[in-house]
Amino acid sequence: MKKKHQPVEQKDTIPQDSSGSWCQGFYDLNPSSPPCFSFTSVPCFSYLDLSIYRESSVKSIIKTHSKDMYRLLENVHFNGEYCRVKCVRDGEWEYCWDLAVKVQFFGRMQGVALYPKRSVSEKEKRIIYRSLILVNPYQLWEESLVTRFWNIQERVEFLIARILFHECIHVMISLGKTLPSSSGNTDIFREFRAMLDIADSRKLVTETNEVKFRLWNLTVFGTSGFESEQKLLERVEEIYEFLINEKYSNQKTGQVFNSQLHNSKLARRYAWIAAVKTGGDRQISKRIWQVEVHRLSIALRALYNAIDLSLREK
Repeated sequence: MKKKHQPVEQKDTIPQDSSGSWCQGFYDLNPSSPPCFSFTSVPCFSYLDLSIYRESSVKSIIKTHSKDMYRLLENVHFNGEYCRVKCVRDGEWEYCWDLAVKVQFFGRMQGVALYPKRSVSEKEKRIIYRSLILVNPYQLWEESLVTRFWNIQERVEFLIARILFHECIHVMISLGKTLPSSSGNTDIFREFRAMLDIADSRKLVTETNEVKFRLWNLTVFGTSGFESEQKLLERVEEIYEFLINEKYSNQKTGQVFNSQLHNSKLARRYAWIAAVKTGGDRQISKRIWQVEVHRLSIALRALYNAIDLSLREK
């Protein structure tokens, strides 16, 4: 995958912060989009000391299921410190990716991946992308996990691995889309591209067009009134790809950790997130907006079901 654009920013120093956001999944290439996250209804509990988990055990669980992901995380410590995980050269320019992982309790979001900050050094001919993953194992006392893992240490390690696996899928897809040539062409990226190709195929044109039609309506409802039609169409395509990304990420994580979510639940969750990303109900009443979100959920469930059927037929 060849890089199409030349750097436009001119900075000789690489800032240490990152801004914007993805989300639990949370994959968003638009830093201006509102953050999104995943909630589950679990009783509150006293948070324990997270130092009981073993980083090596978490990585070992991930290595069992994805060698590519393990290589990504191999030298990353879960202390919030950035580690360079990828560097490739394309012509005169070098492209690098820094990743940090932090495990901590922070409310009722399972995980958040912050949007990668892009920094350019004209002097060094280097572009650096920095992304941060936050992992929140607050579901430690979920009944299914307690039943499966009586040992609290094993339970927290499994939960961290499951959340981190999901978030890393988003990072690896972004690597594949961002870095030049085939440097980010991992198994996970190829599988995601295969699912996206199925969704975009002529066989699923009815289901895909219905989802995009609902997204278009919601984008118009949420516009500030100053965006061009081309800009709105780009937003629809971006959010549509986000929805396929989440389908793949949840499905892959569910297969690996035996925690599958039904398409109906996925569709309800991400239809709402997508609707928020379109801009909300700026131009119409909240009731009309909610009806259109519900219609998007129905269309998205049909698309997800059609993707599953196509995958089974392959």
